[in-house]
Amino acid sequence: MKKLLLSAVAFSALTAFSGTAWADLLVGVAGPITGPNAAFGAQLQKGAEQAAADINAAGGINGEQIKVVLGDDVSDAKQGVSVANKFVADGVKFVVGHFNSGVSIPASEVYAENGVLQITPASTNPQFTERGLWNTFRTCGRDDQQGAVAGAYIADKFKDAKVAVVHDKTPYGQGLADETKKAMNAAGVTEVVYEGVTPGEKDFSALIAKMKEANVSLVYWGGLHTEAGLIMRQLADQGLKATVMSGDGIVSNELASIAGDAVNGTLMTFAPDPRKNPAAKELVEKFRAAGFEPEAYTLYSYAALQSIADAAKAAGSNDPMAVADALKAKGPFQTAIGELGFDEKGDITRPDYVMYEWKKGEDGKYSYFELN
Repeated sequence: MKKLLLSAVAFSALTAFSGTAWADLLVGVAGPITGPNAAFGAQLQKGAEQAAADINAAGGINGEQIKVVLGDDVSDAKQGVSVANKFVADGVKFVVGHFNSGVSIPASEVYAENGVLQITPASTNPQFTERGLWNTFRTCGRDDQQGAVAGAYIADKFKDAKVAVVHDKTPYGQGLADETKKAMNAAGVTEVVYEGVTPGEKDFSALIAKMKEANVSLVYWGGLHTEAGLIMRQLADQGLKATVMSGDGIVSNELASIAGDAVNGTLMTFAPDPRKNPAAKELVEKFRAAGFEPEAYTLYSYAALQSIADAAKAAGSNDPMAVADALKAKGPFQTAIGELGFDEKGDITRPDYVMYEWKKGEDGKYSYFELN
């Protein structure tokens, strides 16, 4: 009798524990939470956490409350795979992230093999969605789309310029630089310098000397804001008056603090600023009231979790494969960055890039402003 009673108590405790465990839907948020790209990691984290809070307040996803689990990949591919494996072990079913294409691509293999759906707010390398995996989605555009816009702009506005194409040798940076190079070459503009640098490099004097010798007047940078800011500052210090152009990897106000006045006049491709979307006004004010400026990929991260939630509701299931099917078949979904639909590859169906210029705003601080 005593043994039977103990068994019944143990069974009740196990049932109660299981009920608690299944009450939460684990969503991993992965990116460079620390390290030189932590500004972007904060955007992914804050966006997803706010989306989770808002979705939970409205009842969760099909009755389950979202629990966010953070993974810090420090922009490193090996660490990203470690994060992916830990997410799988922890029971994560959906991932918002990673930031870097060079991290998202290998991590996605782990997720695909273990039934985890991944939506990246920021990884733009085409390969991420070109491998036929069932689980890869993004709320941003692709490098071939962004490069086409940048290349056409160079051919239109800088057709007589001496152009240097420089990249950071990463899947994102070199991928974007090569797509821009391909587009401008097709339009009749040929670069006079093509170079790769190592991420984390601090001294670009040899590169700049080479660009000075070639009389470079436009530098296209494929990479992130950390090296971009140093290149801009050193270009100014060494007296080379060249316009710098780059892509979404420099969409952080940290760029101005690194480059100083040398950031003035920098050109940049990015999607239309979602903070200006009237439908996102209250959300933007909520972030600002909490002391966080939702620039760059913050709202893209919010929209990633929104898309997962809406697709799960449309599917009537929180199974990742069912949600993946619904993302492709049941959209477009209303999100913080506007309507989002996904094609069979997992790319958004409304890619859009525009040109921005860095300059001083009315507050006297440097930031990026969309060109008309």
